[in-house]
Amino acid sequence: MRLLGHLLIGVVLLAAAAWGSAALWFDGPAARPLAGLLVAAYILATLAVLIRIRPMRHAYAGALILFAVLLGWWLSIAPSNDRDWQPEVARLAYAEIDGDRVTVRNIRNFDYRSETDFTPAWYDKTFDVSKLESADLVAVYWMGPAIAHTILSFGFEGGDHIAFSIETRKEAGEAYSTVKGFFKQYELYYVVADERDVIRVRSNYRKDPPEDVYVYRLHGSIENGRRLFLEYINRINQLKGKPAFYNTLTDNCTTGIWMNTRVNPGHPPLSWKILASGYVPEYLHEVGRLAPGTPFDELQRKAHINARAHAADQSADFSRHIRIGVPGMQLDAD
Repeated sequence: MRLLGHLLIGVVLLAAAAWGSAALWFDGPAARPLAGLLVAAYILATLAVLIRIRPMRHAYAGALILFAVLLGWWLSIAPSNDRDWQPEVARLAYAEIDGDRVTVRNIRNFDYRSETDFTPAWYDKTFDVSKLESADLVAVYWMGPAIAHTILSFGFEGGDHIAFSIETRKEAGEAYSTVKGFFKQYELYYVVADERDVIRVRSNYRKDPPEDVYVYRLHGSIENGRRLFLEYINRINQLKGKPAFYNTLTDNCTTGIWMNTRVNPGHPPLSWKILASGYVPEYLHEVGRLAPGTPFDELQRKAHINARAHAADQSADFSRHIRIGVPGMQLDAD
């Protein structure tokens, strides 16, 4: 038992040292030689404590104190809304609420010629929450069935849609890294956009790799949809006043949606299929939230919108065209 206890403590200390080293490397000084020196110093200090201090319980306590100091530093790193941002995330959306009327500022609607060649454009629009008619899940695939980027889009009477995509807020010259996303490398960003922007750039303009886009109508009470819409509105207002960090596991495009749905009673329980985001549509179908009565294979085939998106492209009626033929949407071709 004593040996087992030492082994368990050793595993914990090894994991702590590995995480601490990564935190110093990614979130420490921008100068790579200095960051590397700090990583080496932390590892050597931990080893020195474990080798030189006796009895072992004091050595373990010393190693944990070193880790606690490092963790305290890491927790003190604060997010910011004031950086040199890439143009796609340059503006923060926010909203003003007046009863049922919600005016959303800085809705993104870029005019794309390619994924990287575009004319920035933003607009403001007022939505009447009492006229919310639908909520749709958009799932985007580019690397197999297990990984997808998910977007939530709300539809209003008259054909208006507004989409929310939870992403990283990248600085100029910065690229996305899944590993970096576990640390404090990216601020959390809610892209609040016209579907002609946030869906069309993925279905029509991303080529390397190409992306497959699926749109699913969520099944549930309209009151739940209204509460969820207002939860998103509250979230973007919170982020404008108090920025937060993105996290690859705990606060990403899909776990963020699930956390927002907790505003509703009877929300879907947490499942491994939410963490493996590509299986979210299948999971929602299993729990009765997507086109009940329609086999999932058939639903998935009809929800694939790339061909319709290419045909609609610049159309002002883009949102209606991409939904034609999707179960639960009751739309017909012209």
